[in-house]
Amino acid sequence: MCGILGIVARSPVNQLLYDGLLLLQHRGQDAAGIVTAEGKTFHMHKGSGMVRDVFRTRHMRSLPGHYGIAHCRYPTAGSAFNSAEAQPLYVNSPFGIVLGHNGNLTNTDALKEEMFRQDLRHINTNSDSEVLLNVLAHELESGSVRNRLDPATIFRAVAAVHRRVRGAYAVIAMIAGHGVLAFRDPYGIRPAVIGINDTPNGRDYMIASESCAVDALGFRVLRDVGPGEAVYIEQTGEFHSEQCAEKPSLNPCIFEYVYLARPDSLIDGASVYEARLHMGEKLVEKIRRQYRHLDIDVVIPIPDSSRPSALQLALGLGVPYREGFVKNRYIGRTFIMPGQSLRRRSVRQKLNVIAMEFRDKNVLLVDDSIVRGTTSREIVQMARESGARKVFFASSAPPVRFPNVYGIDMSTRSELIAAHRSEDEVAREIGADALIYQDLDALREAVRSLNPKLTSFETSCFDGRYITGDVTSDYLQAVETQRDAARDSVEDEGAQLDLDLVAAQ
Repeated sequence: MCGILGIVARSPVNQLLYDGLLLLQHRGQDAAGIVTAEGKTFHMHKGSGMVRDVFRTRHMRSLPGHYGIAHCRYPTAGSAFNSAEAQPLYVNSPFGIVLGHNGNLTNTDALKEEMFRQDLRHINTNSDSEVLLNVLAHELESGSVRNRLDPATIFRAVAAVHRRVRGAYAVIAMIAGHGVLAFRDPYGIRPAVIGINDTPNGRDYMIASESCAVDALGFRVLRDVGPGEAVYIEQTGEFHSEQCAEKPSLNPCIFEYVYLARPDSLIDGASVYEARLHMGEKLVEKIRRQYRHLDIDVVIPIPDSSRPSALQLALGLGVPYREGFVKNRYIGRTFIMPGQSLRRRSVRQKLNVIAMEFRDKNVLLVDDSIVRGTTSREIVQMARESGARKVFFASSAPPVRFPNVYGIDMSTRSELIAAHRSEDEVAREIGADALIYQDLDALREAVRSLNPKLTSFETSCFDGRYITGDVTSDYLQAVETQRDAARDSVEDEGAQLDLDLVAAQ
């Protein structure tokens, strides 16, 4: 889960790219970068941290040009951050290309071997995005004649990328002296949307991970980038698009609607906010079917993404909706934070209770999902400490039982609280008096009802079915081993930080 953005305009784009990254900040808080172009010259600035921390006025002044791309990073291929992996990434041959990637490749190791032995290209980091950049660069070089580049050549190169690369990828790339290229994997797992803005000087184009960035920057949504489709916008503003995959099919990641995307976004024609309202309605139906015995006094959301579901749930049950938690917006998302100890420490810094809403009440807490259970356990305990008689817990999503290998940080079953536990056992683990999970079919219907064209979704973290067809048990085991090692390293760092703080006191 990263944020990608590309703009071709009739005026300088540095401020638009910066503002767009702020609007996509929820998609990645680890690093940020912007590259602009003047003719064949790239101007780049990137670094670790939040967008507001990476860029200063002096940096913005050094990013001239009428077209450019930007990226905010959320790490998925290992918890330790290497500053060399901040995106966009650059390769100088052919032409000069920079690239930002949202997703995760599943055949990275095989591609690295091909790069070394066949393409004669060196990969300098552990980033699958660098591999993807070099595959694209090689195919552009192989397909161009006398270093000439036209839309047909670019689209042939993207088609070759689709044939070689496996996994999830939404990509923004910029080719020096030519323009901005965007494409999406043949399954359409990760999102990308096209925006336009008609100005007195001509039409400006934007491609972004989510429509919230398009709307807020004064553009209007043209359409989504289709699965397998490539869109190329020349620096002069000419727009080209072509289907580059042999058998594309739309299978958007359903977790985008549950948690990842902003509620004011449209993804593949479906409103994220409305989908979350429908999730609440589906929970009402399940509670009426199976949990009518629960004596619920109040419904309280765990901010922020669960609010629409909680509101609709309260309305459907005919019980009060109340805000019981105040969120510190200066603490990062605990789901994104690497390491259980770091997440645990941050929960109570991130949320504080309004005790009067819990005292002597049977409370139904509503969250978007339960992944590792760390946050849920702490929140249930906070509710009890505030005087709740009983604490029930509802999840807008089904149990997360399987790793996600397509760009979400759920790579090991050992970290997932529901992987080897029944629903009753998860309830006991988090300390809840009752636990209500969404049914997977109900979740699918909650989103599908908003756009009948959405006939299939990527739901591997719930059902273990990997849509790309190349994810084996050996692959999952290798990823788990790698992730466990990285997690242990981060946990050790967190433990050392605790010792350092104690020593300092």
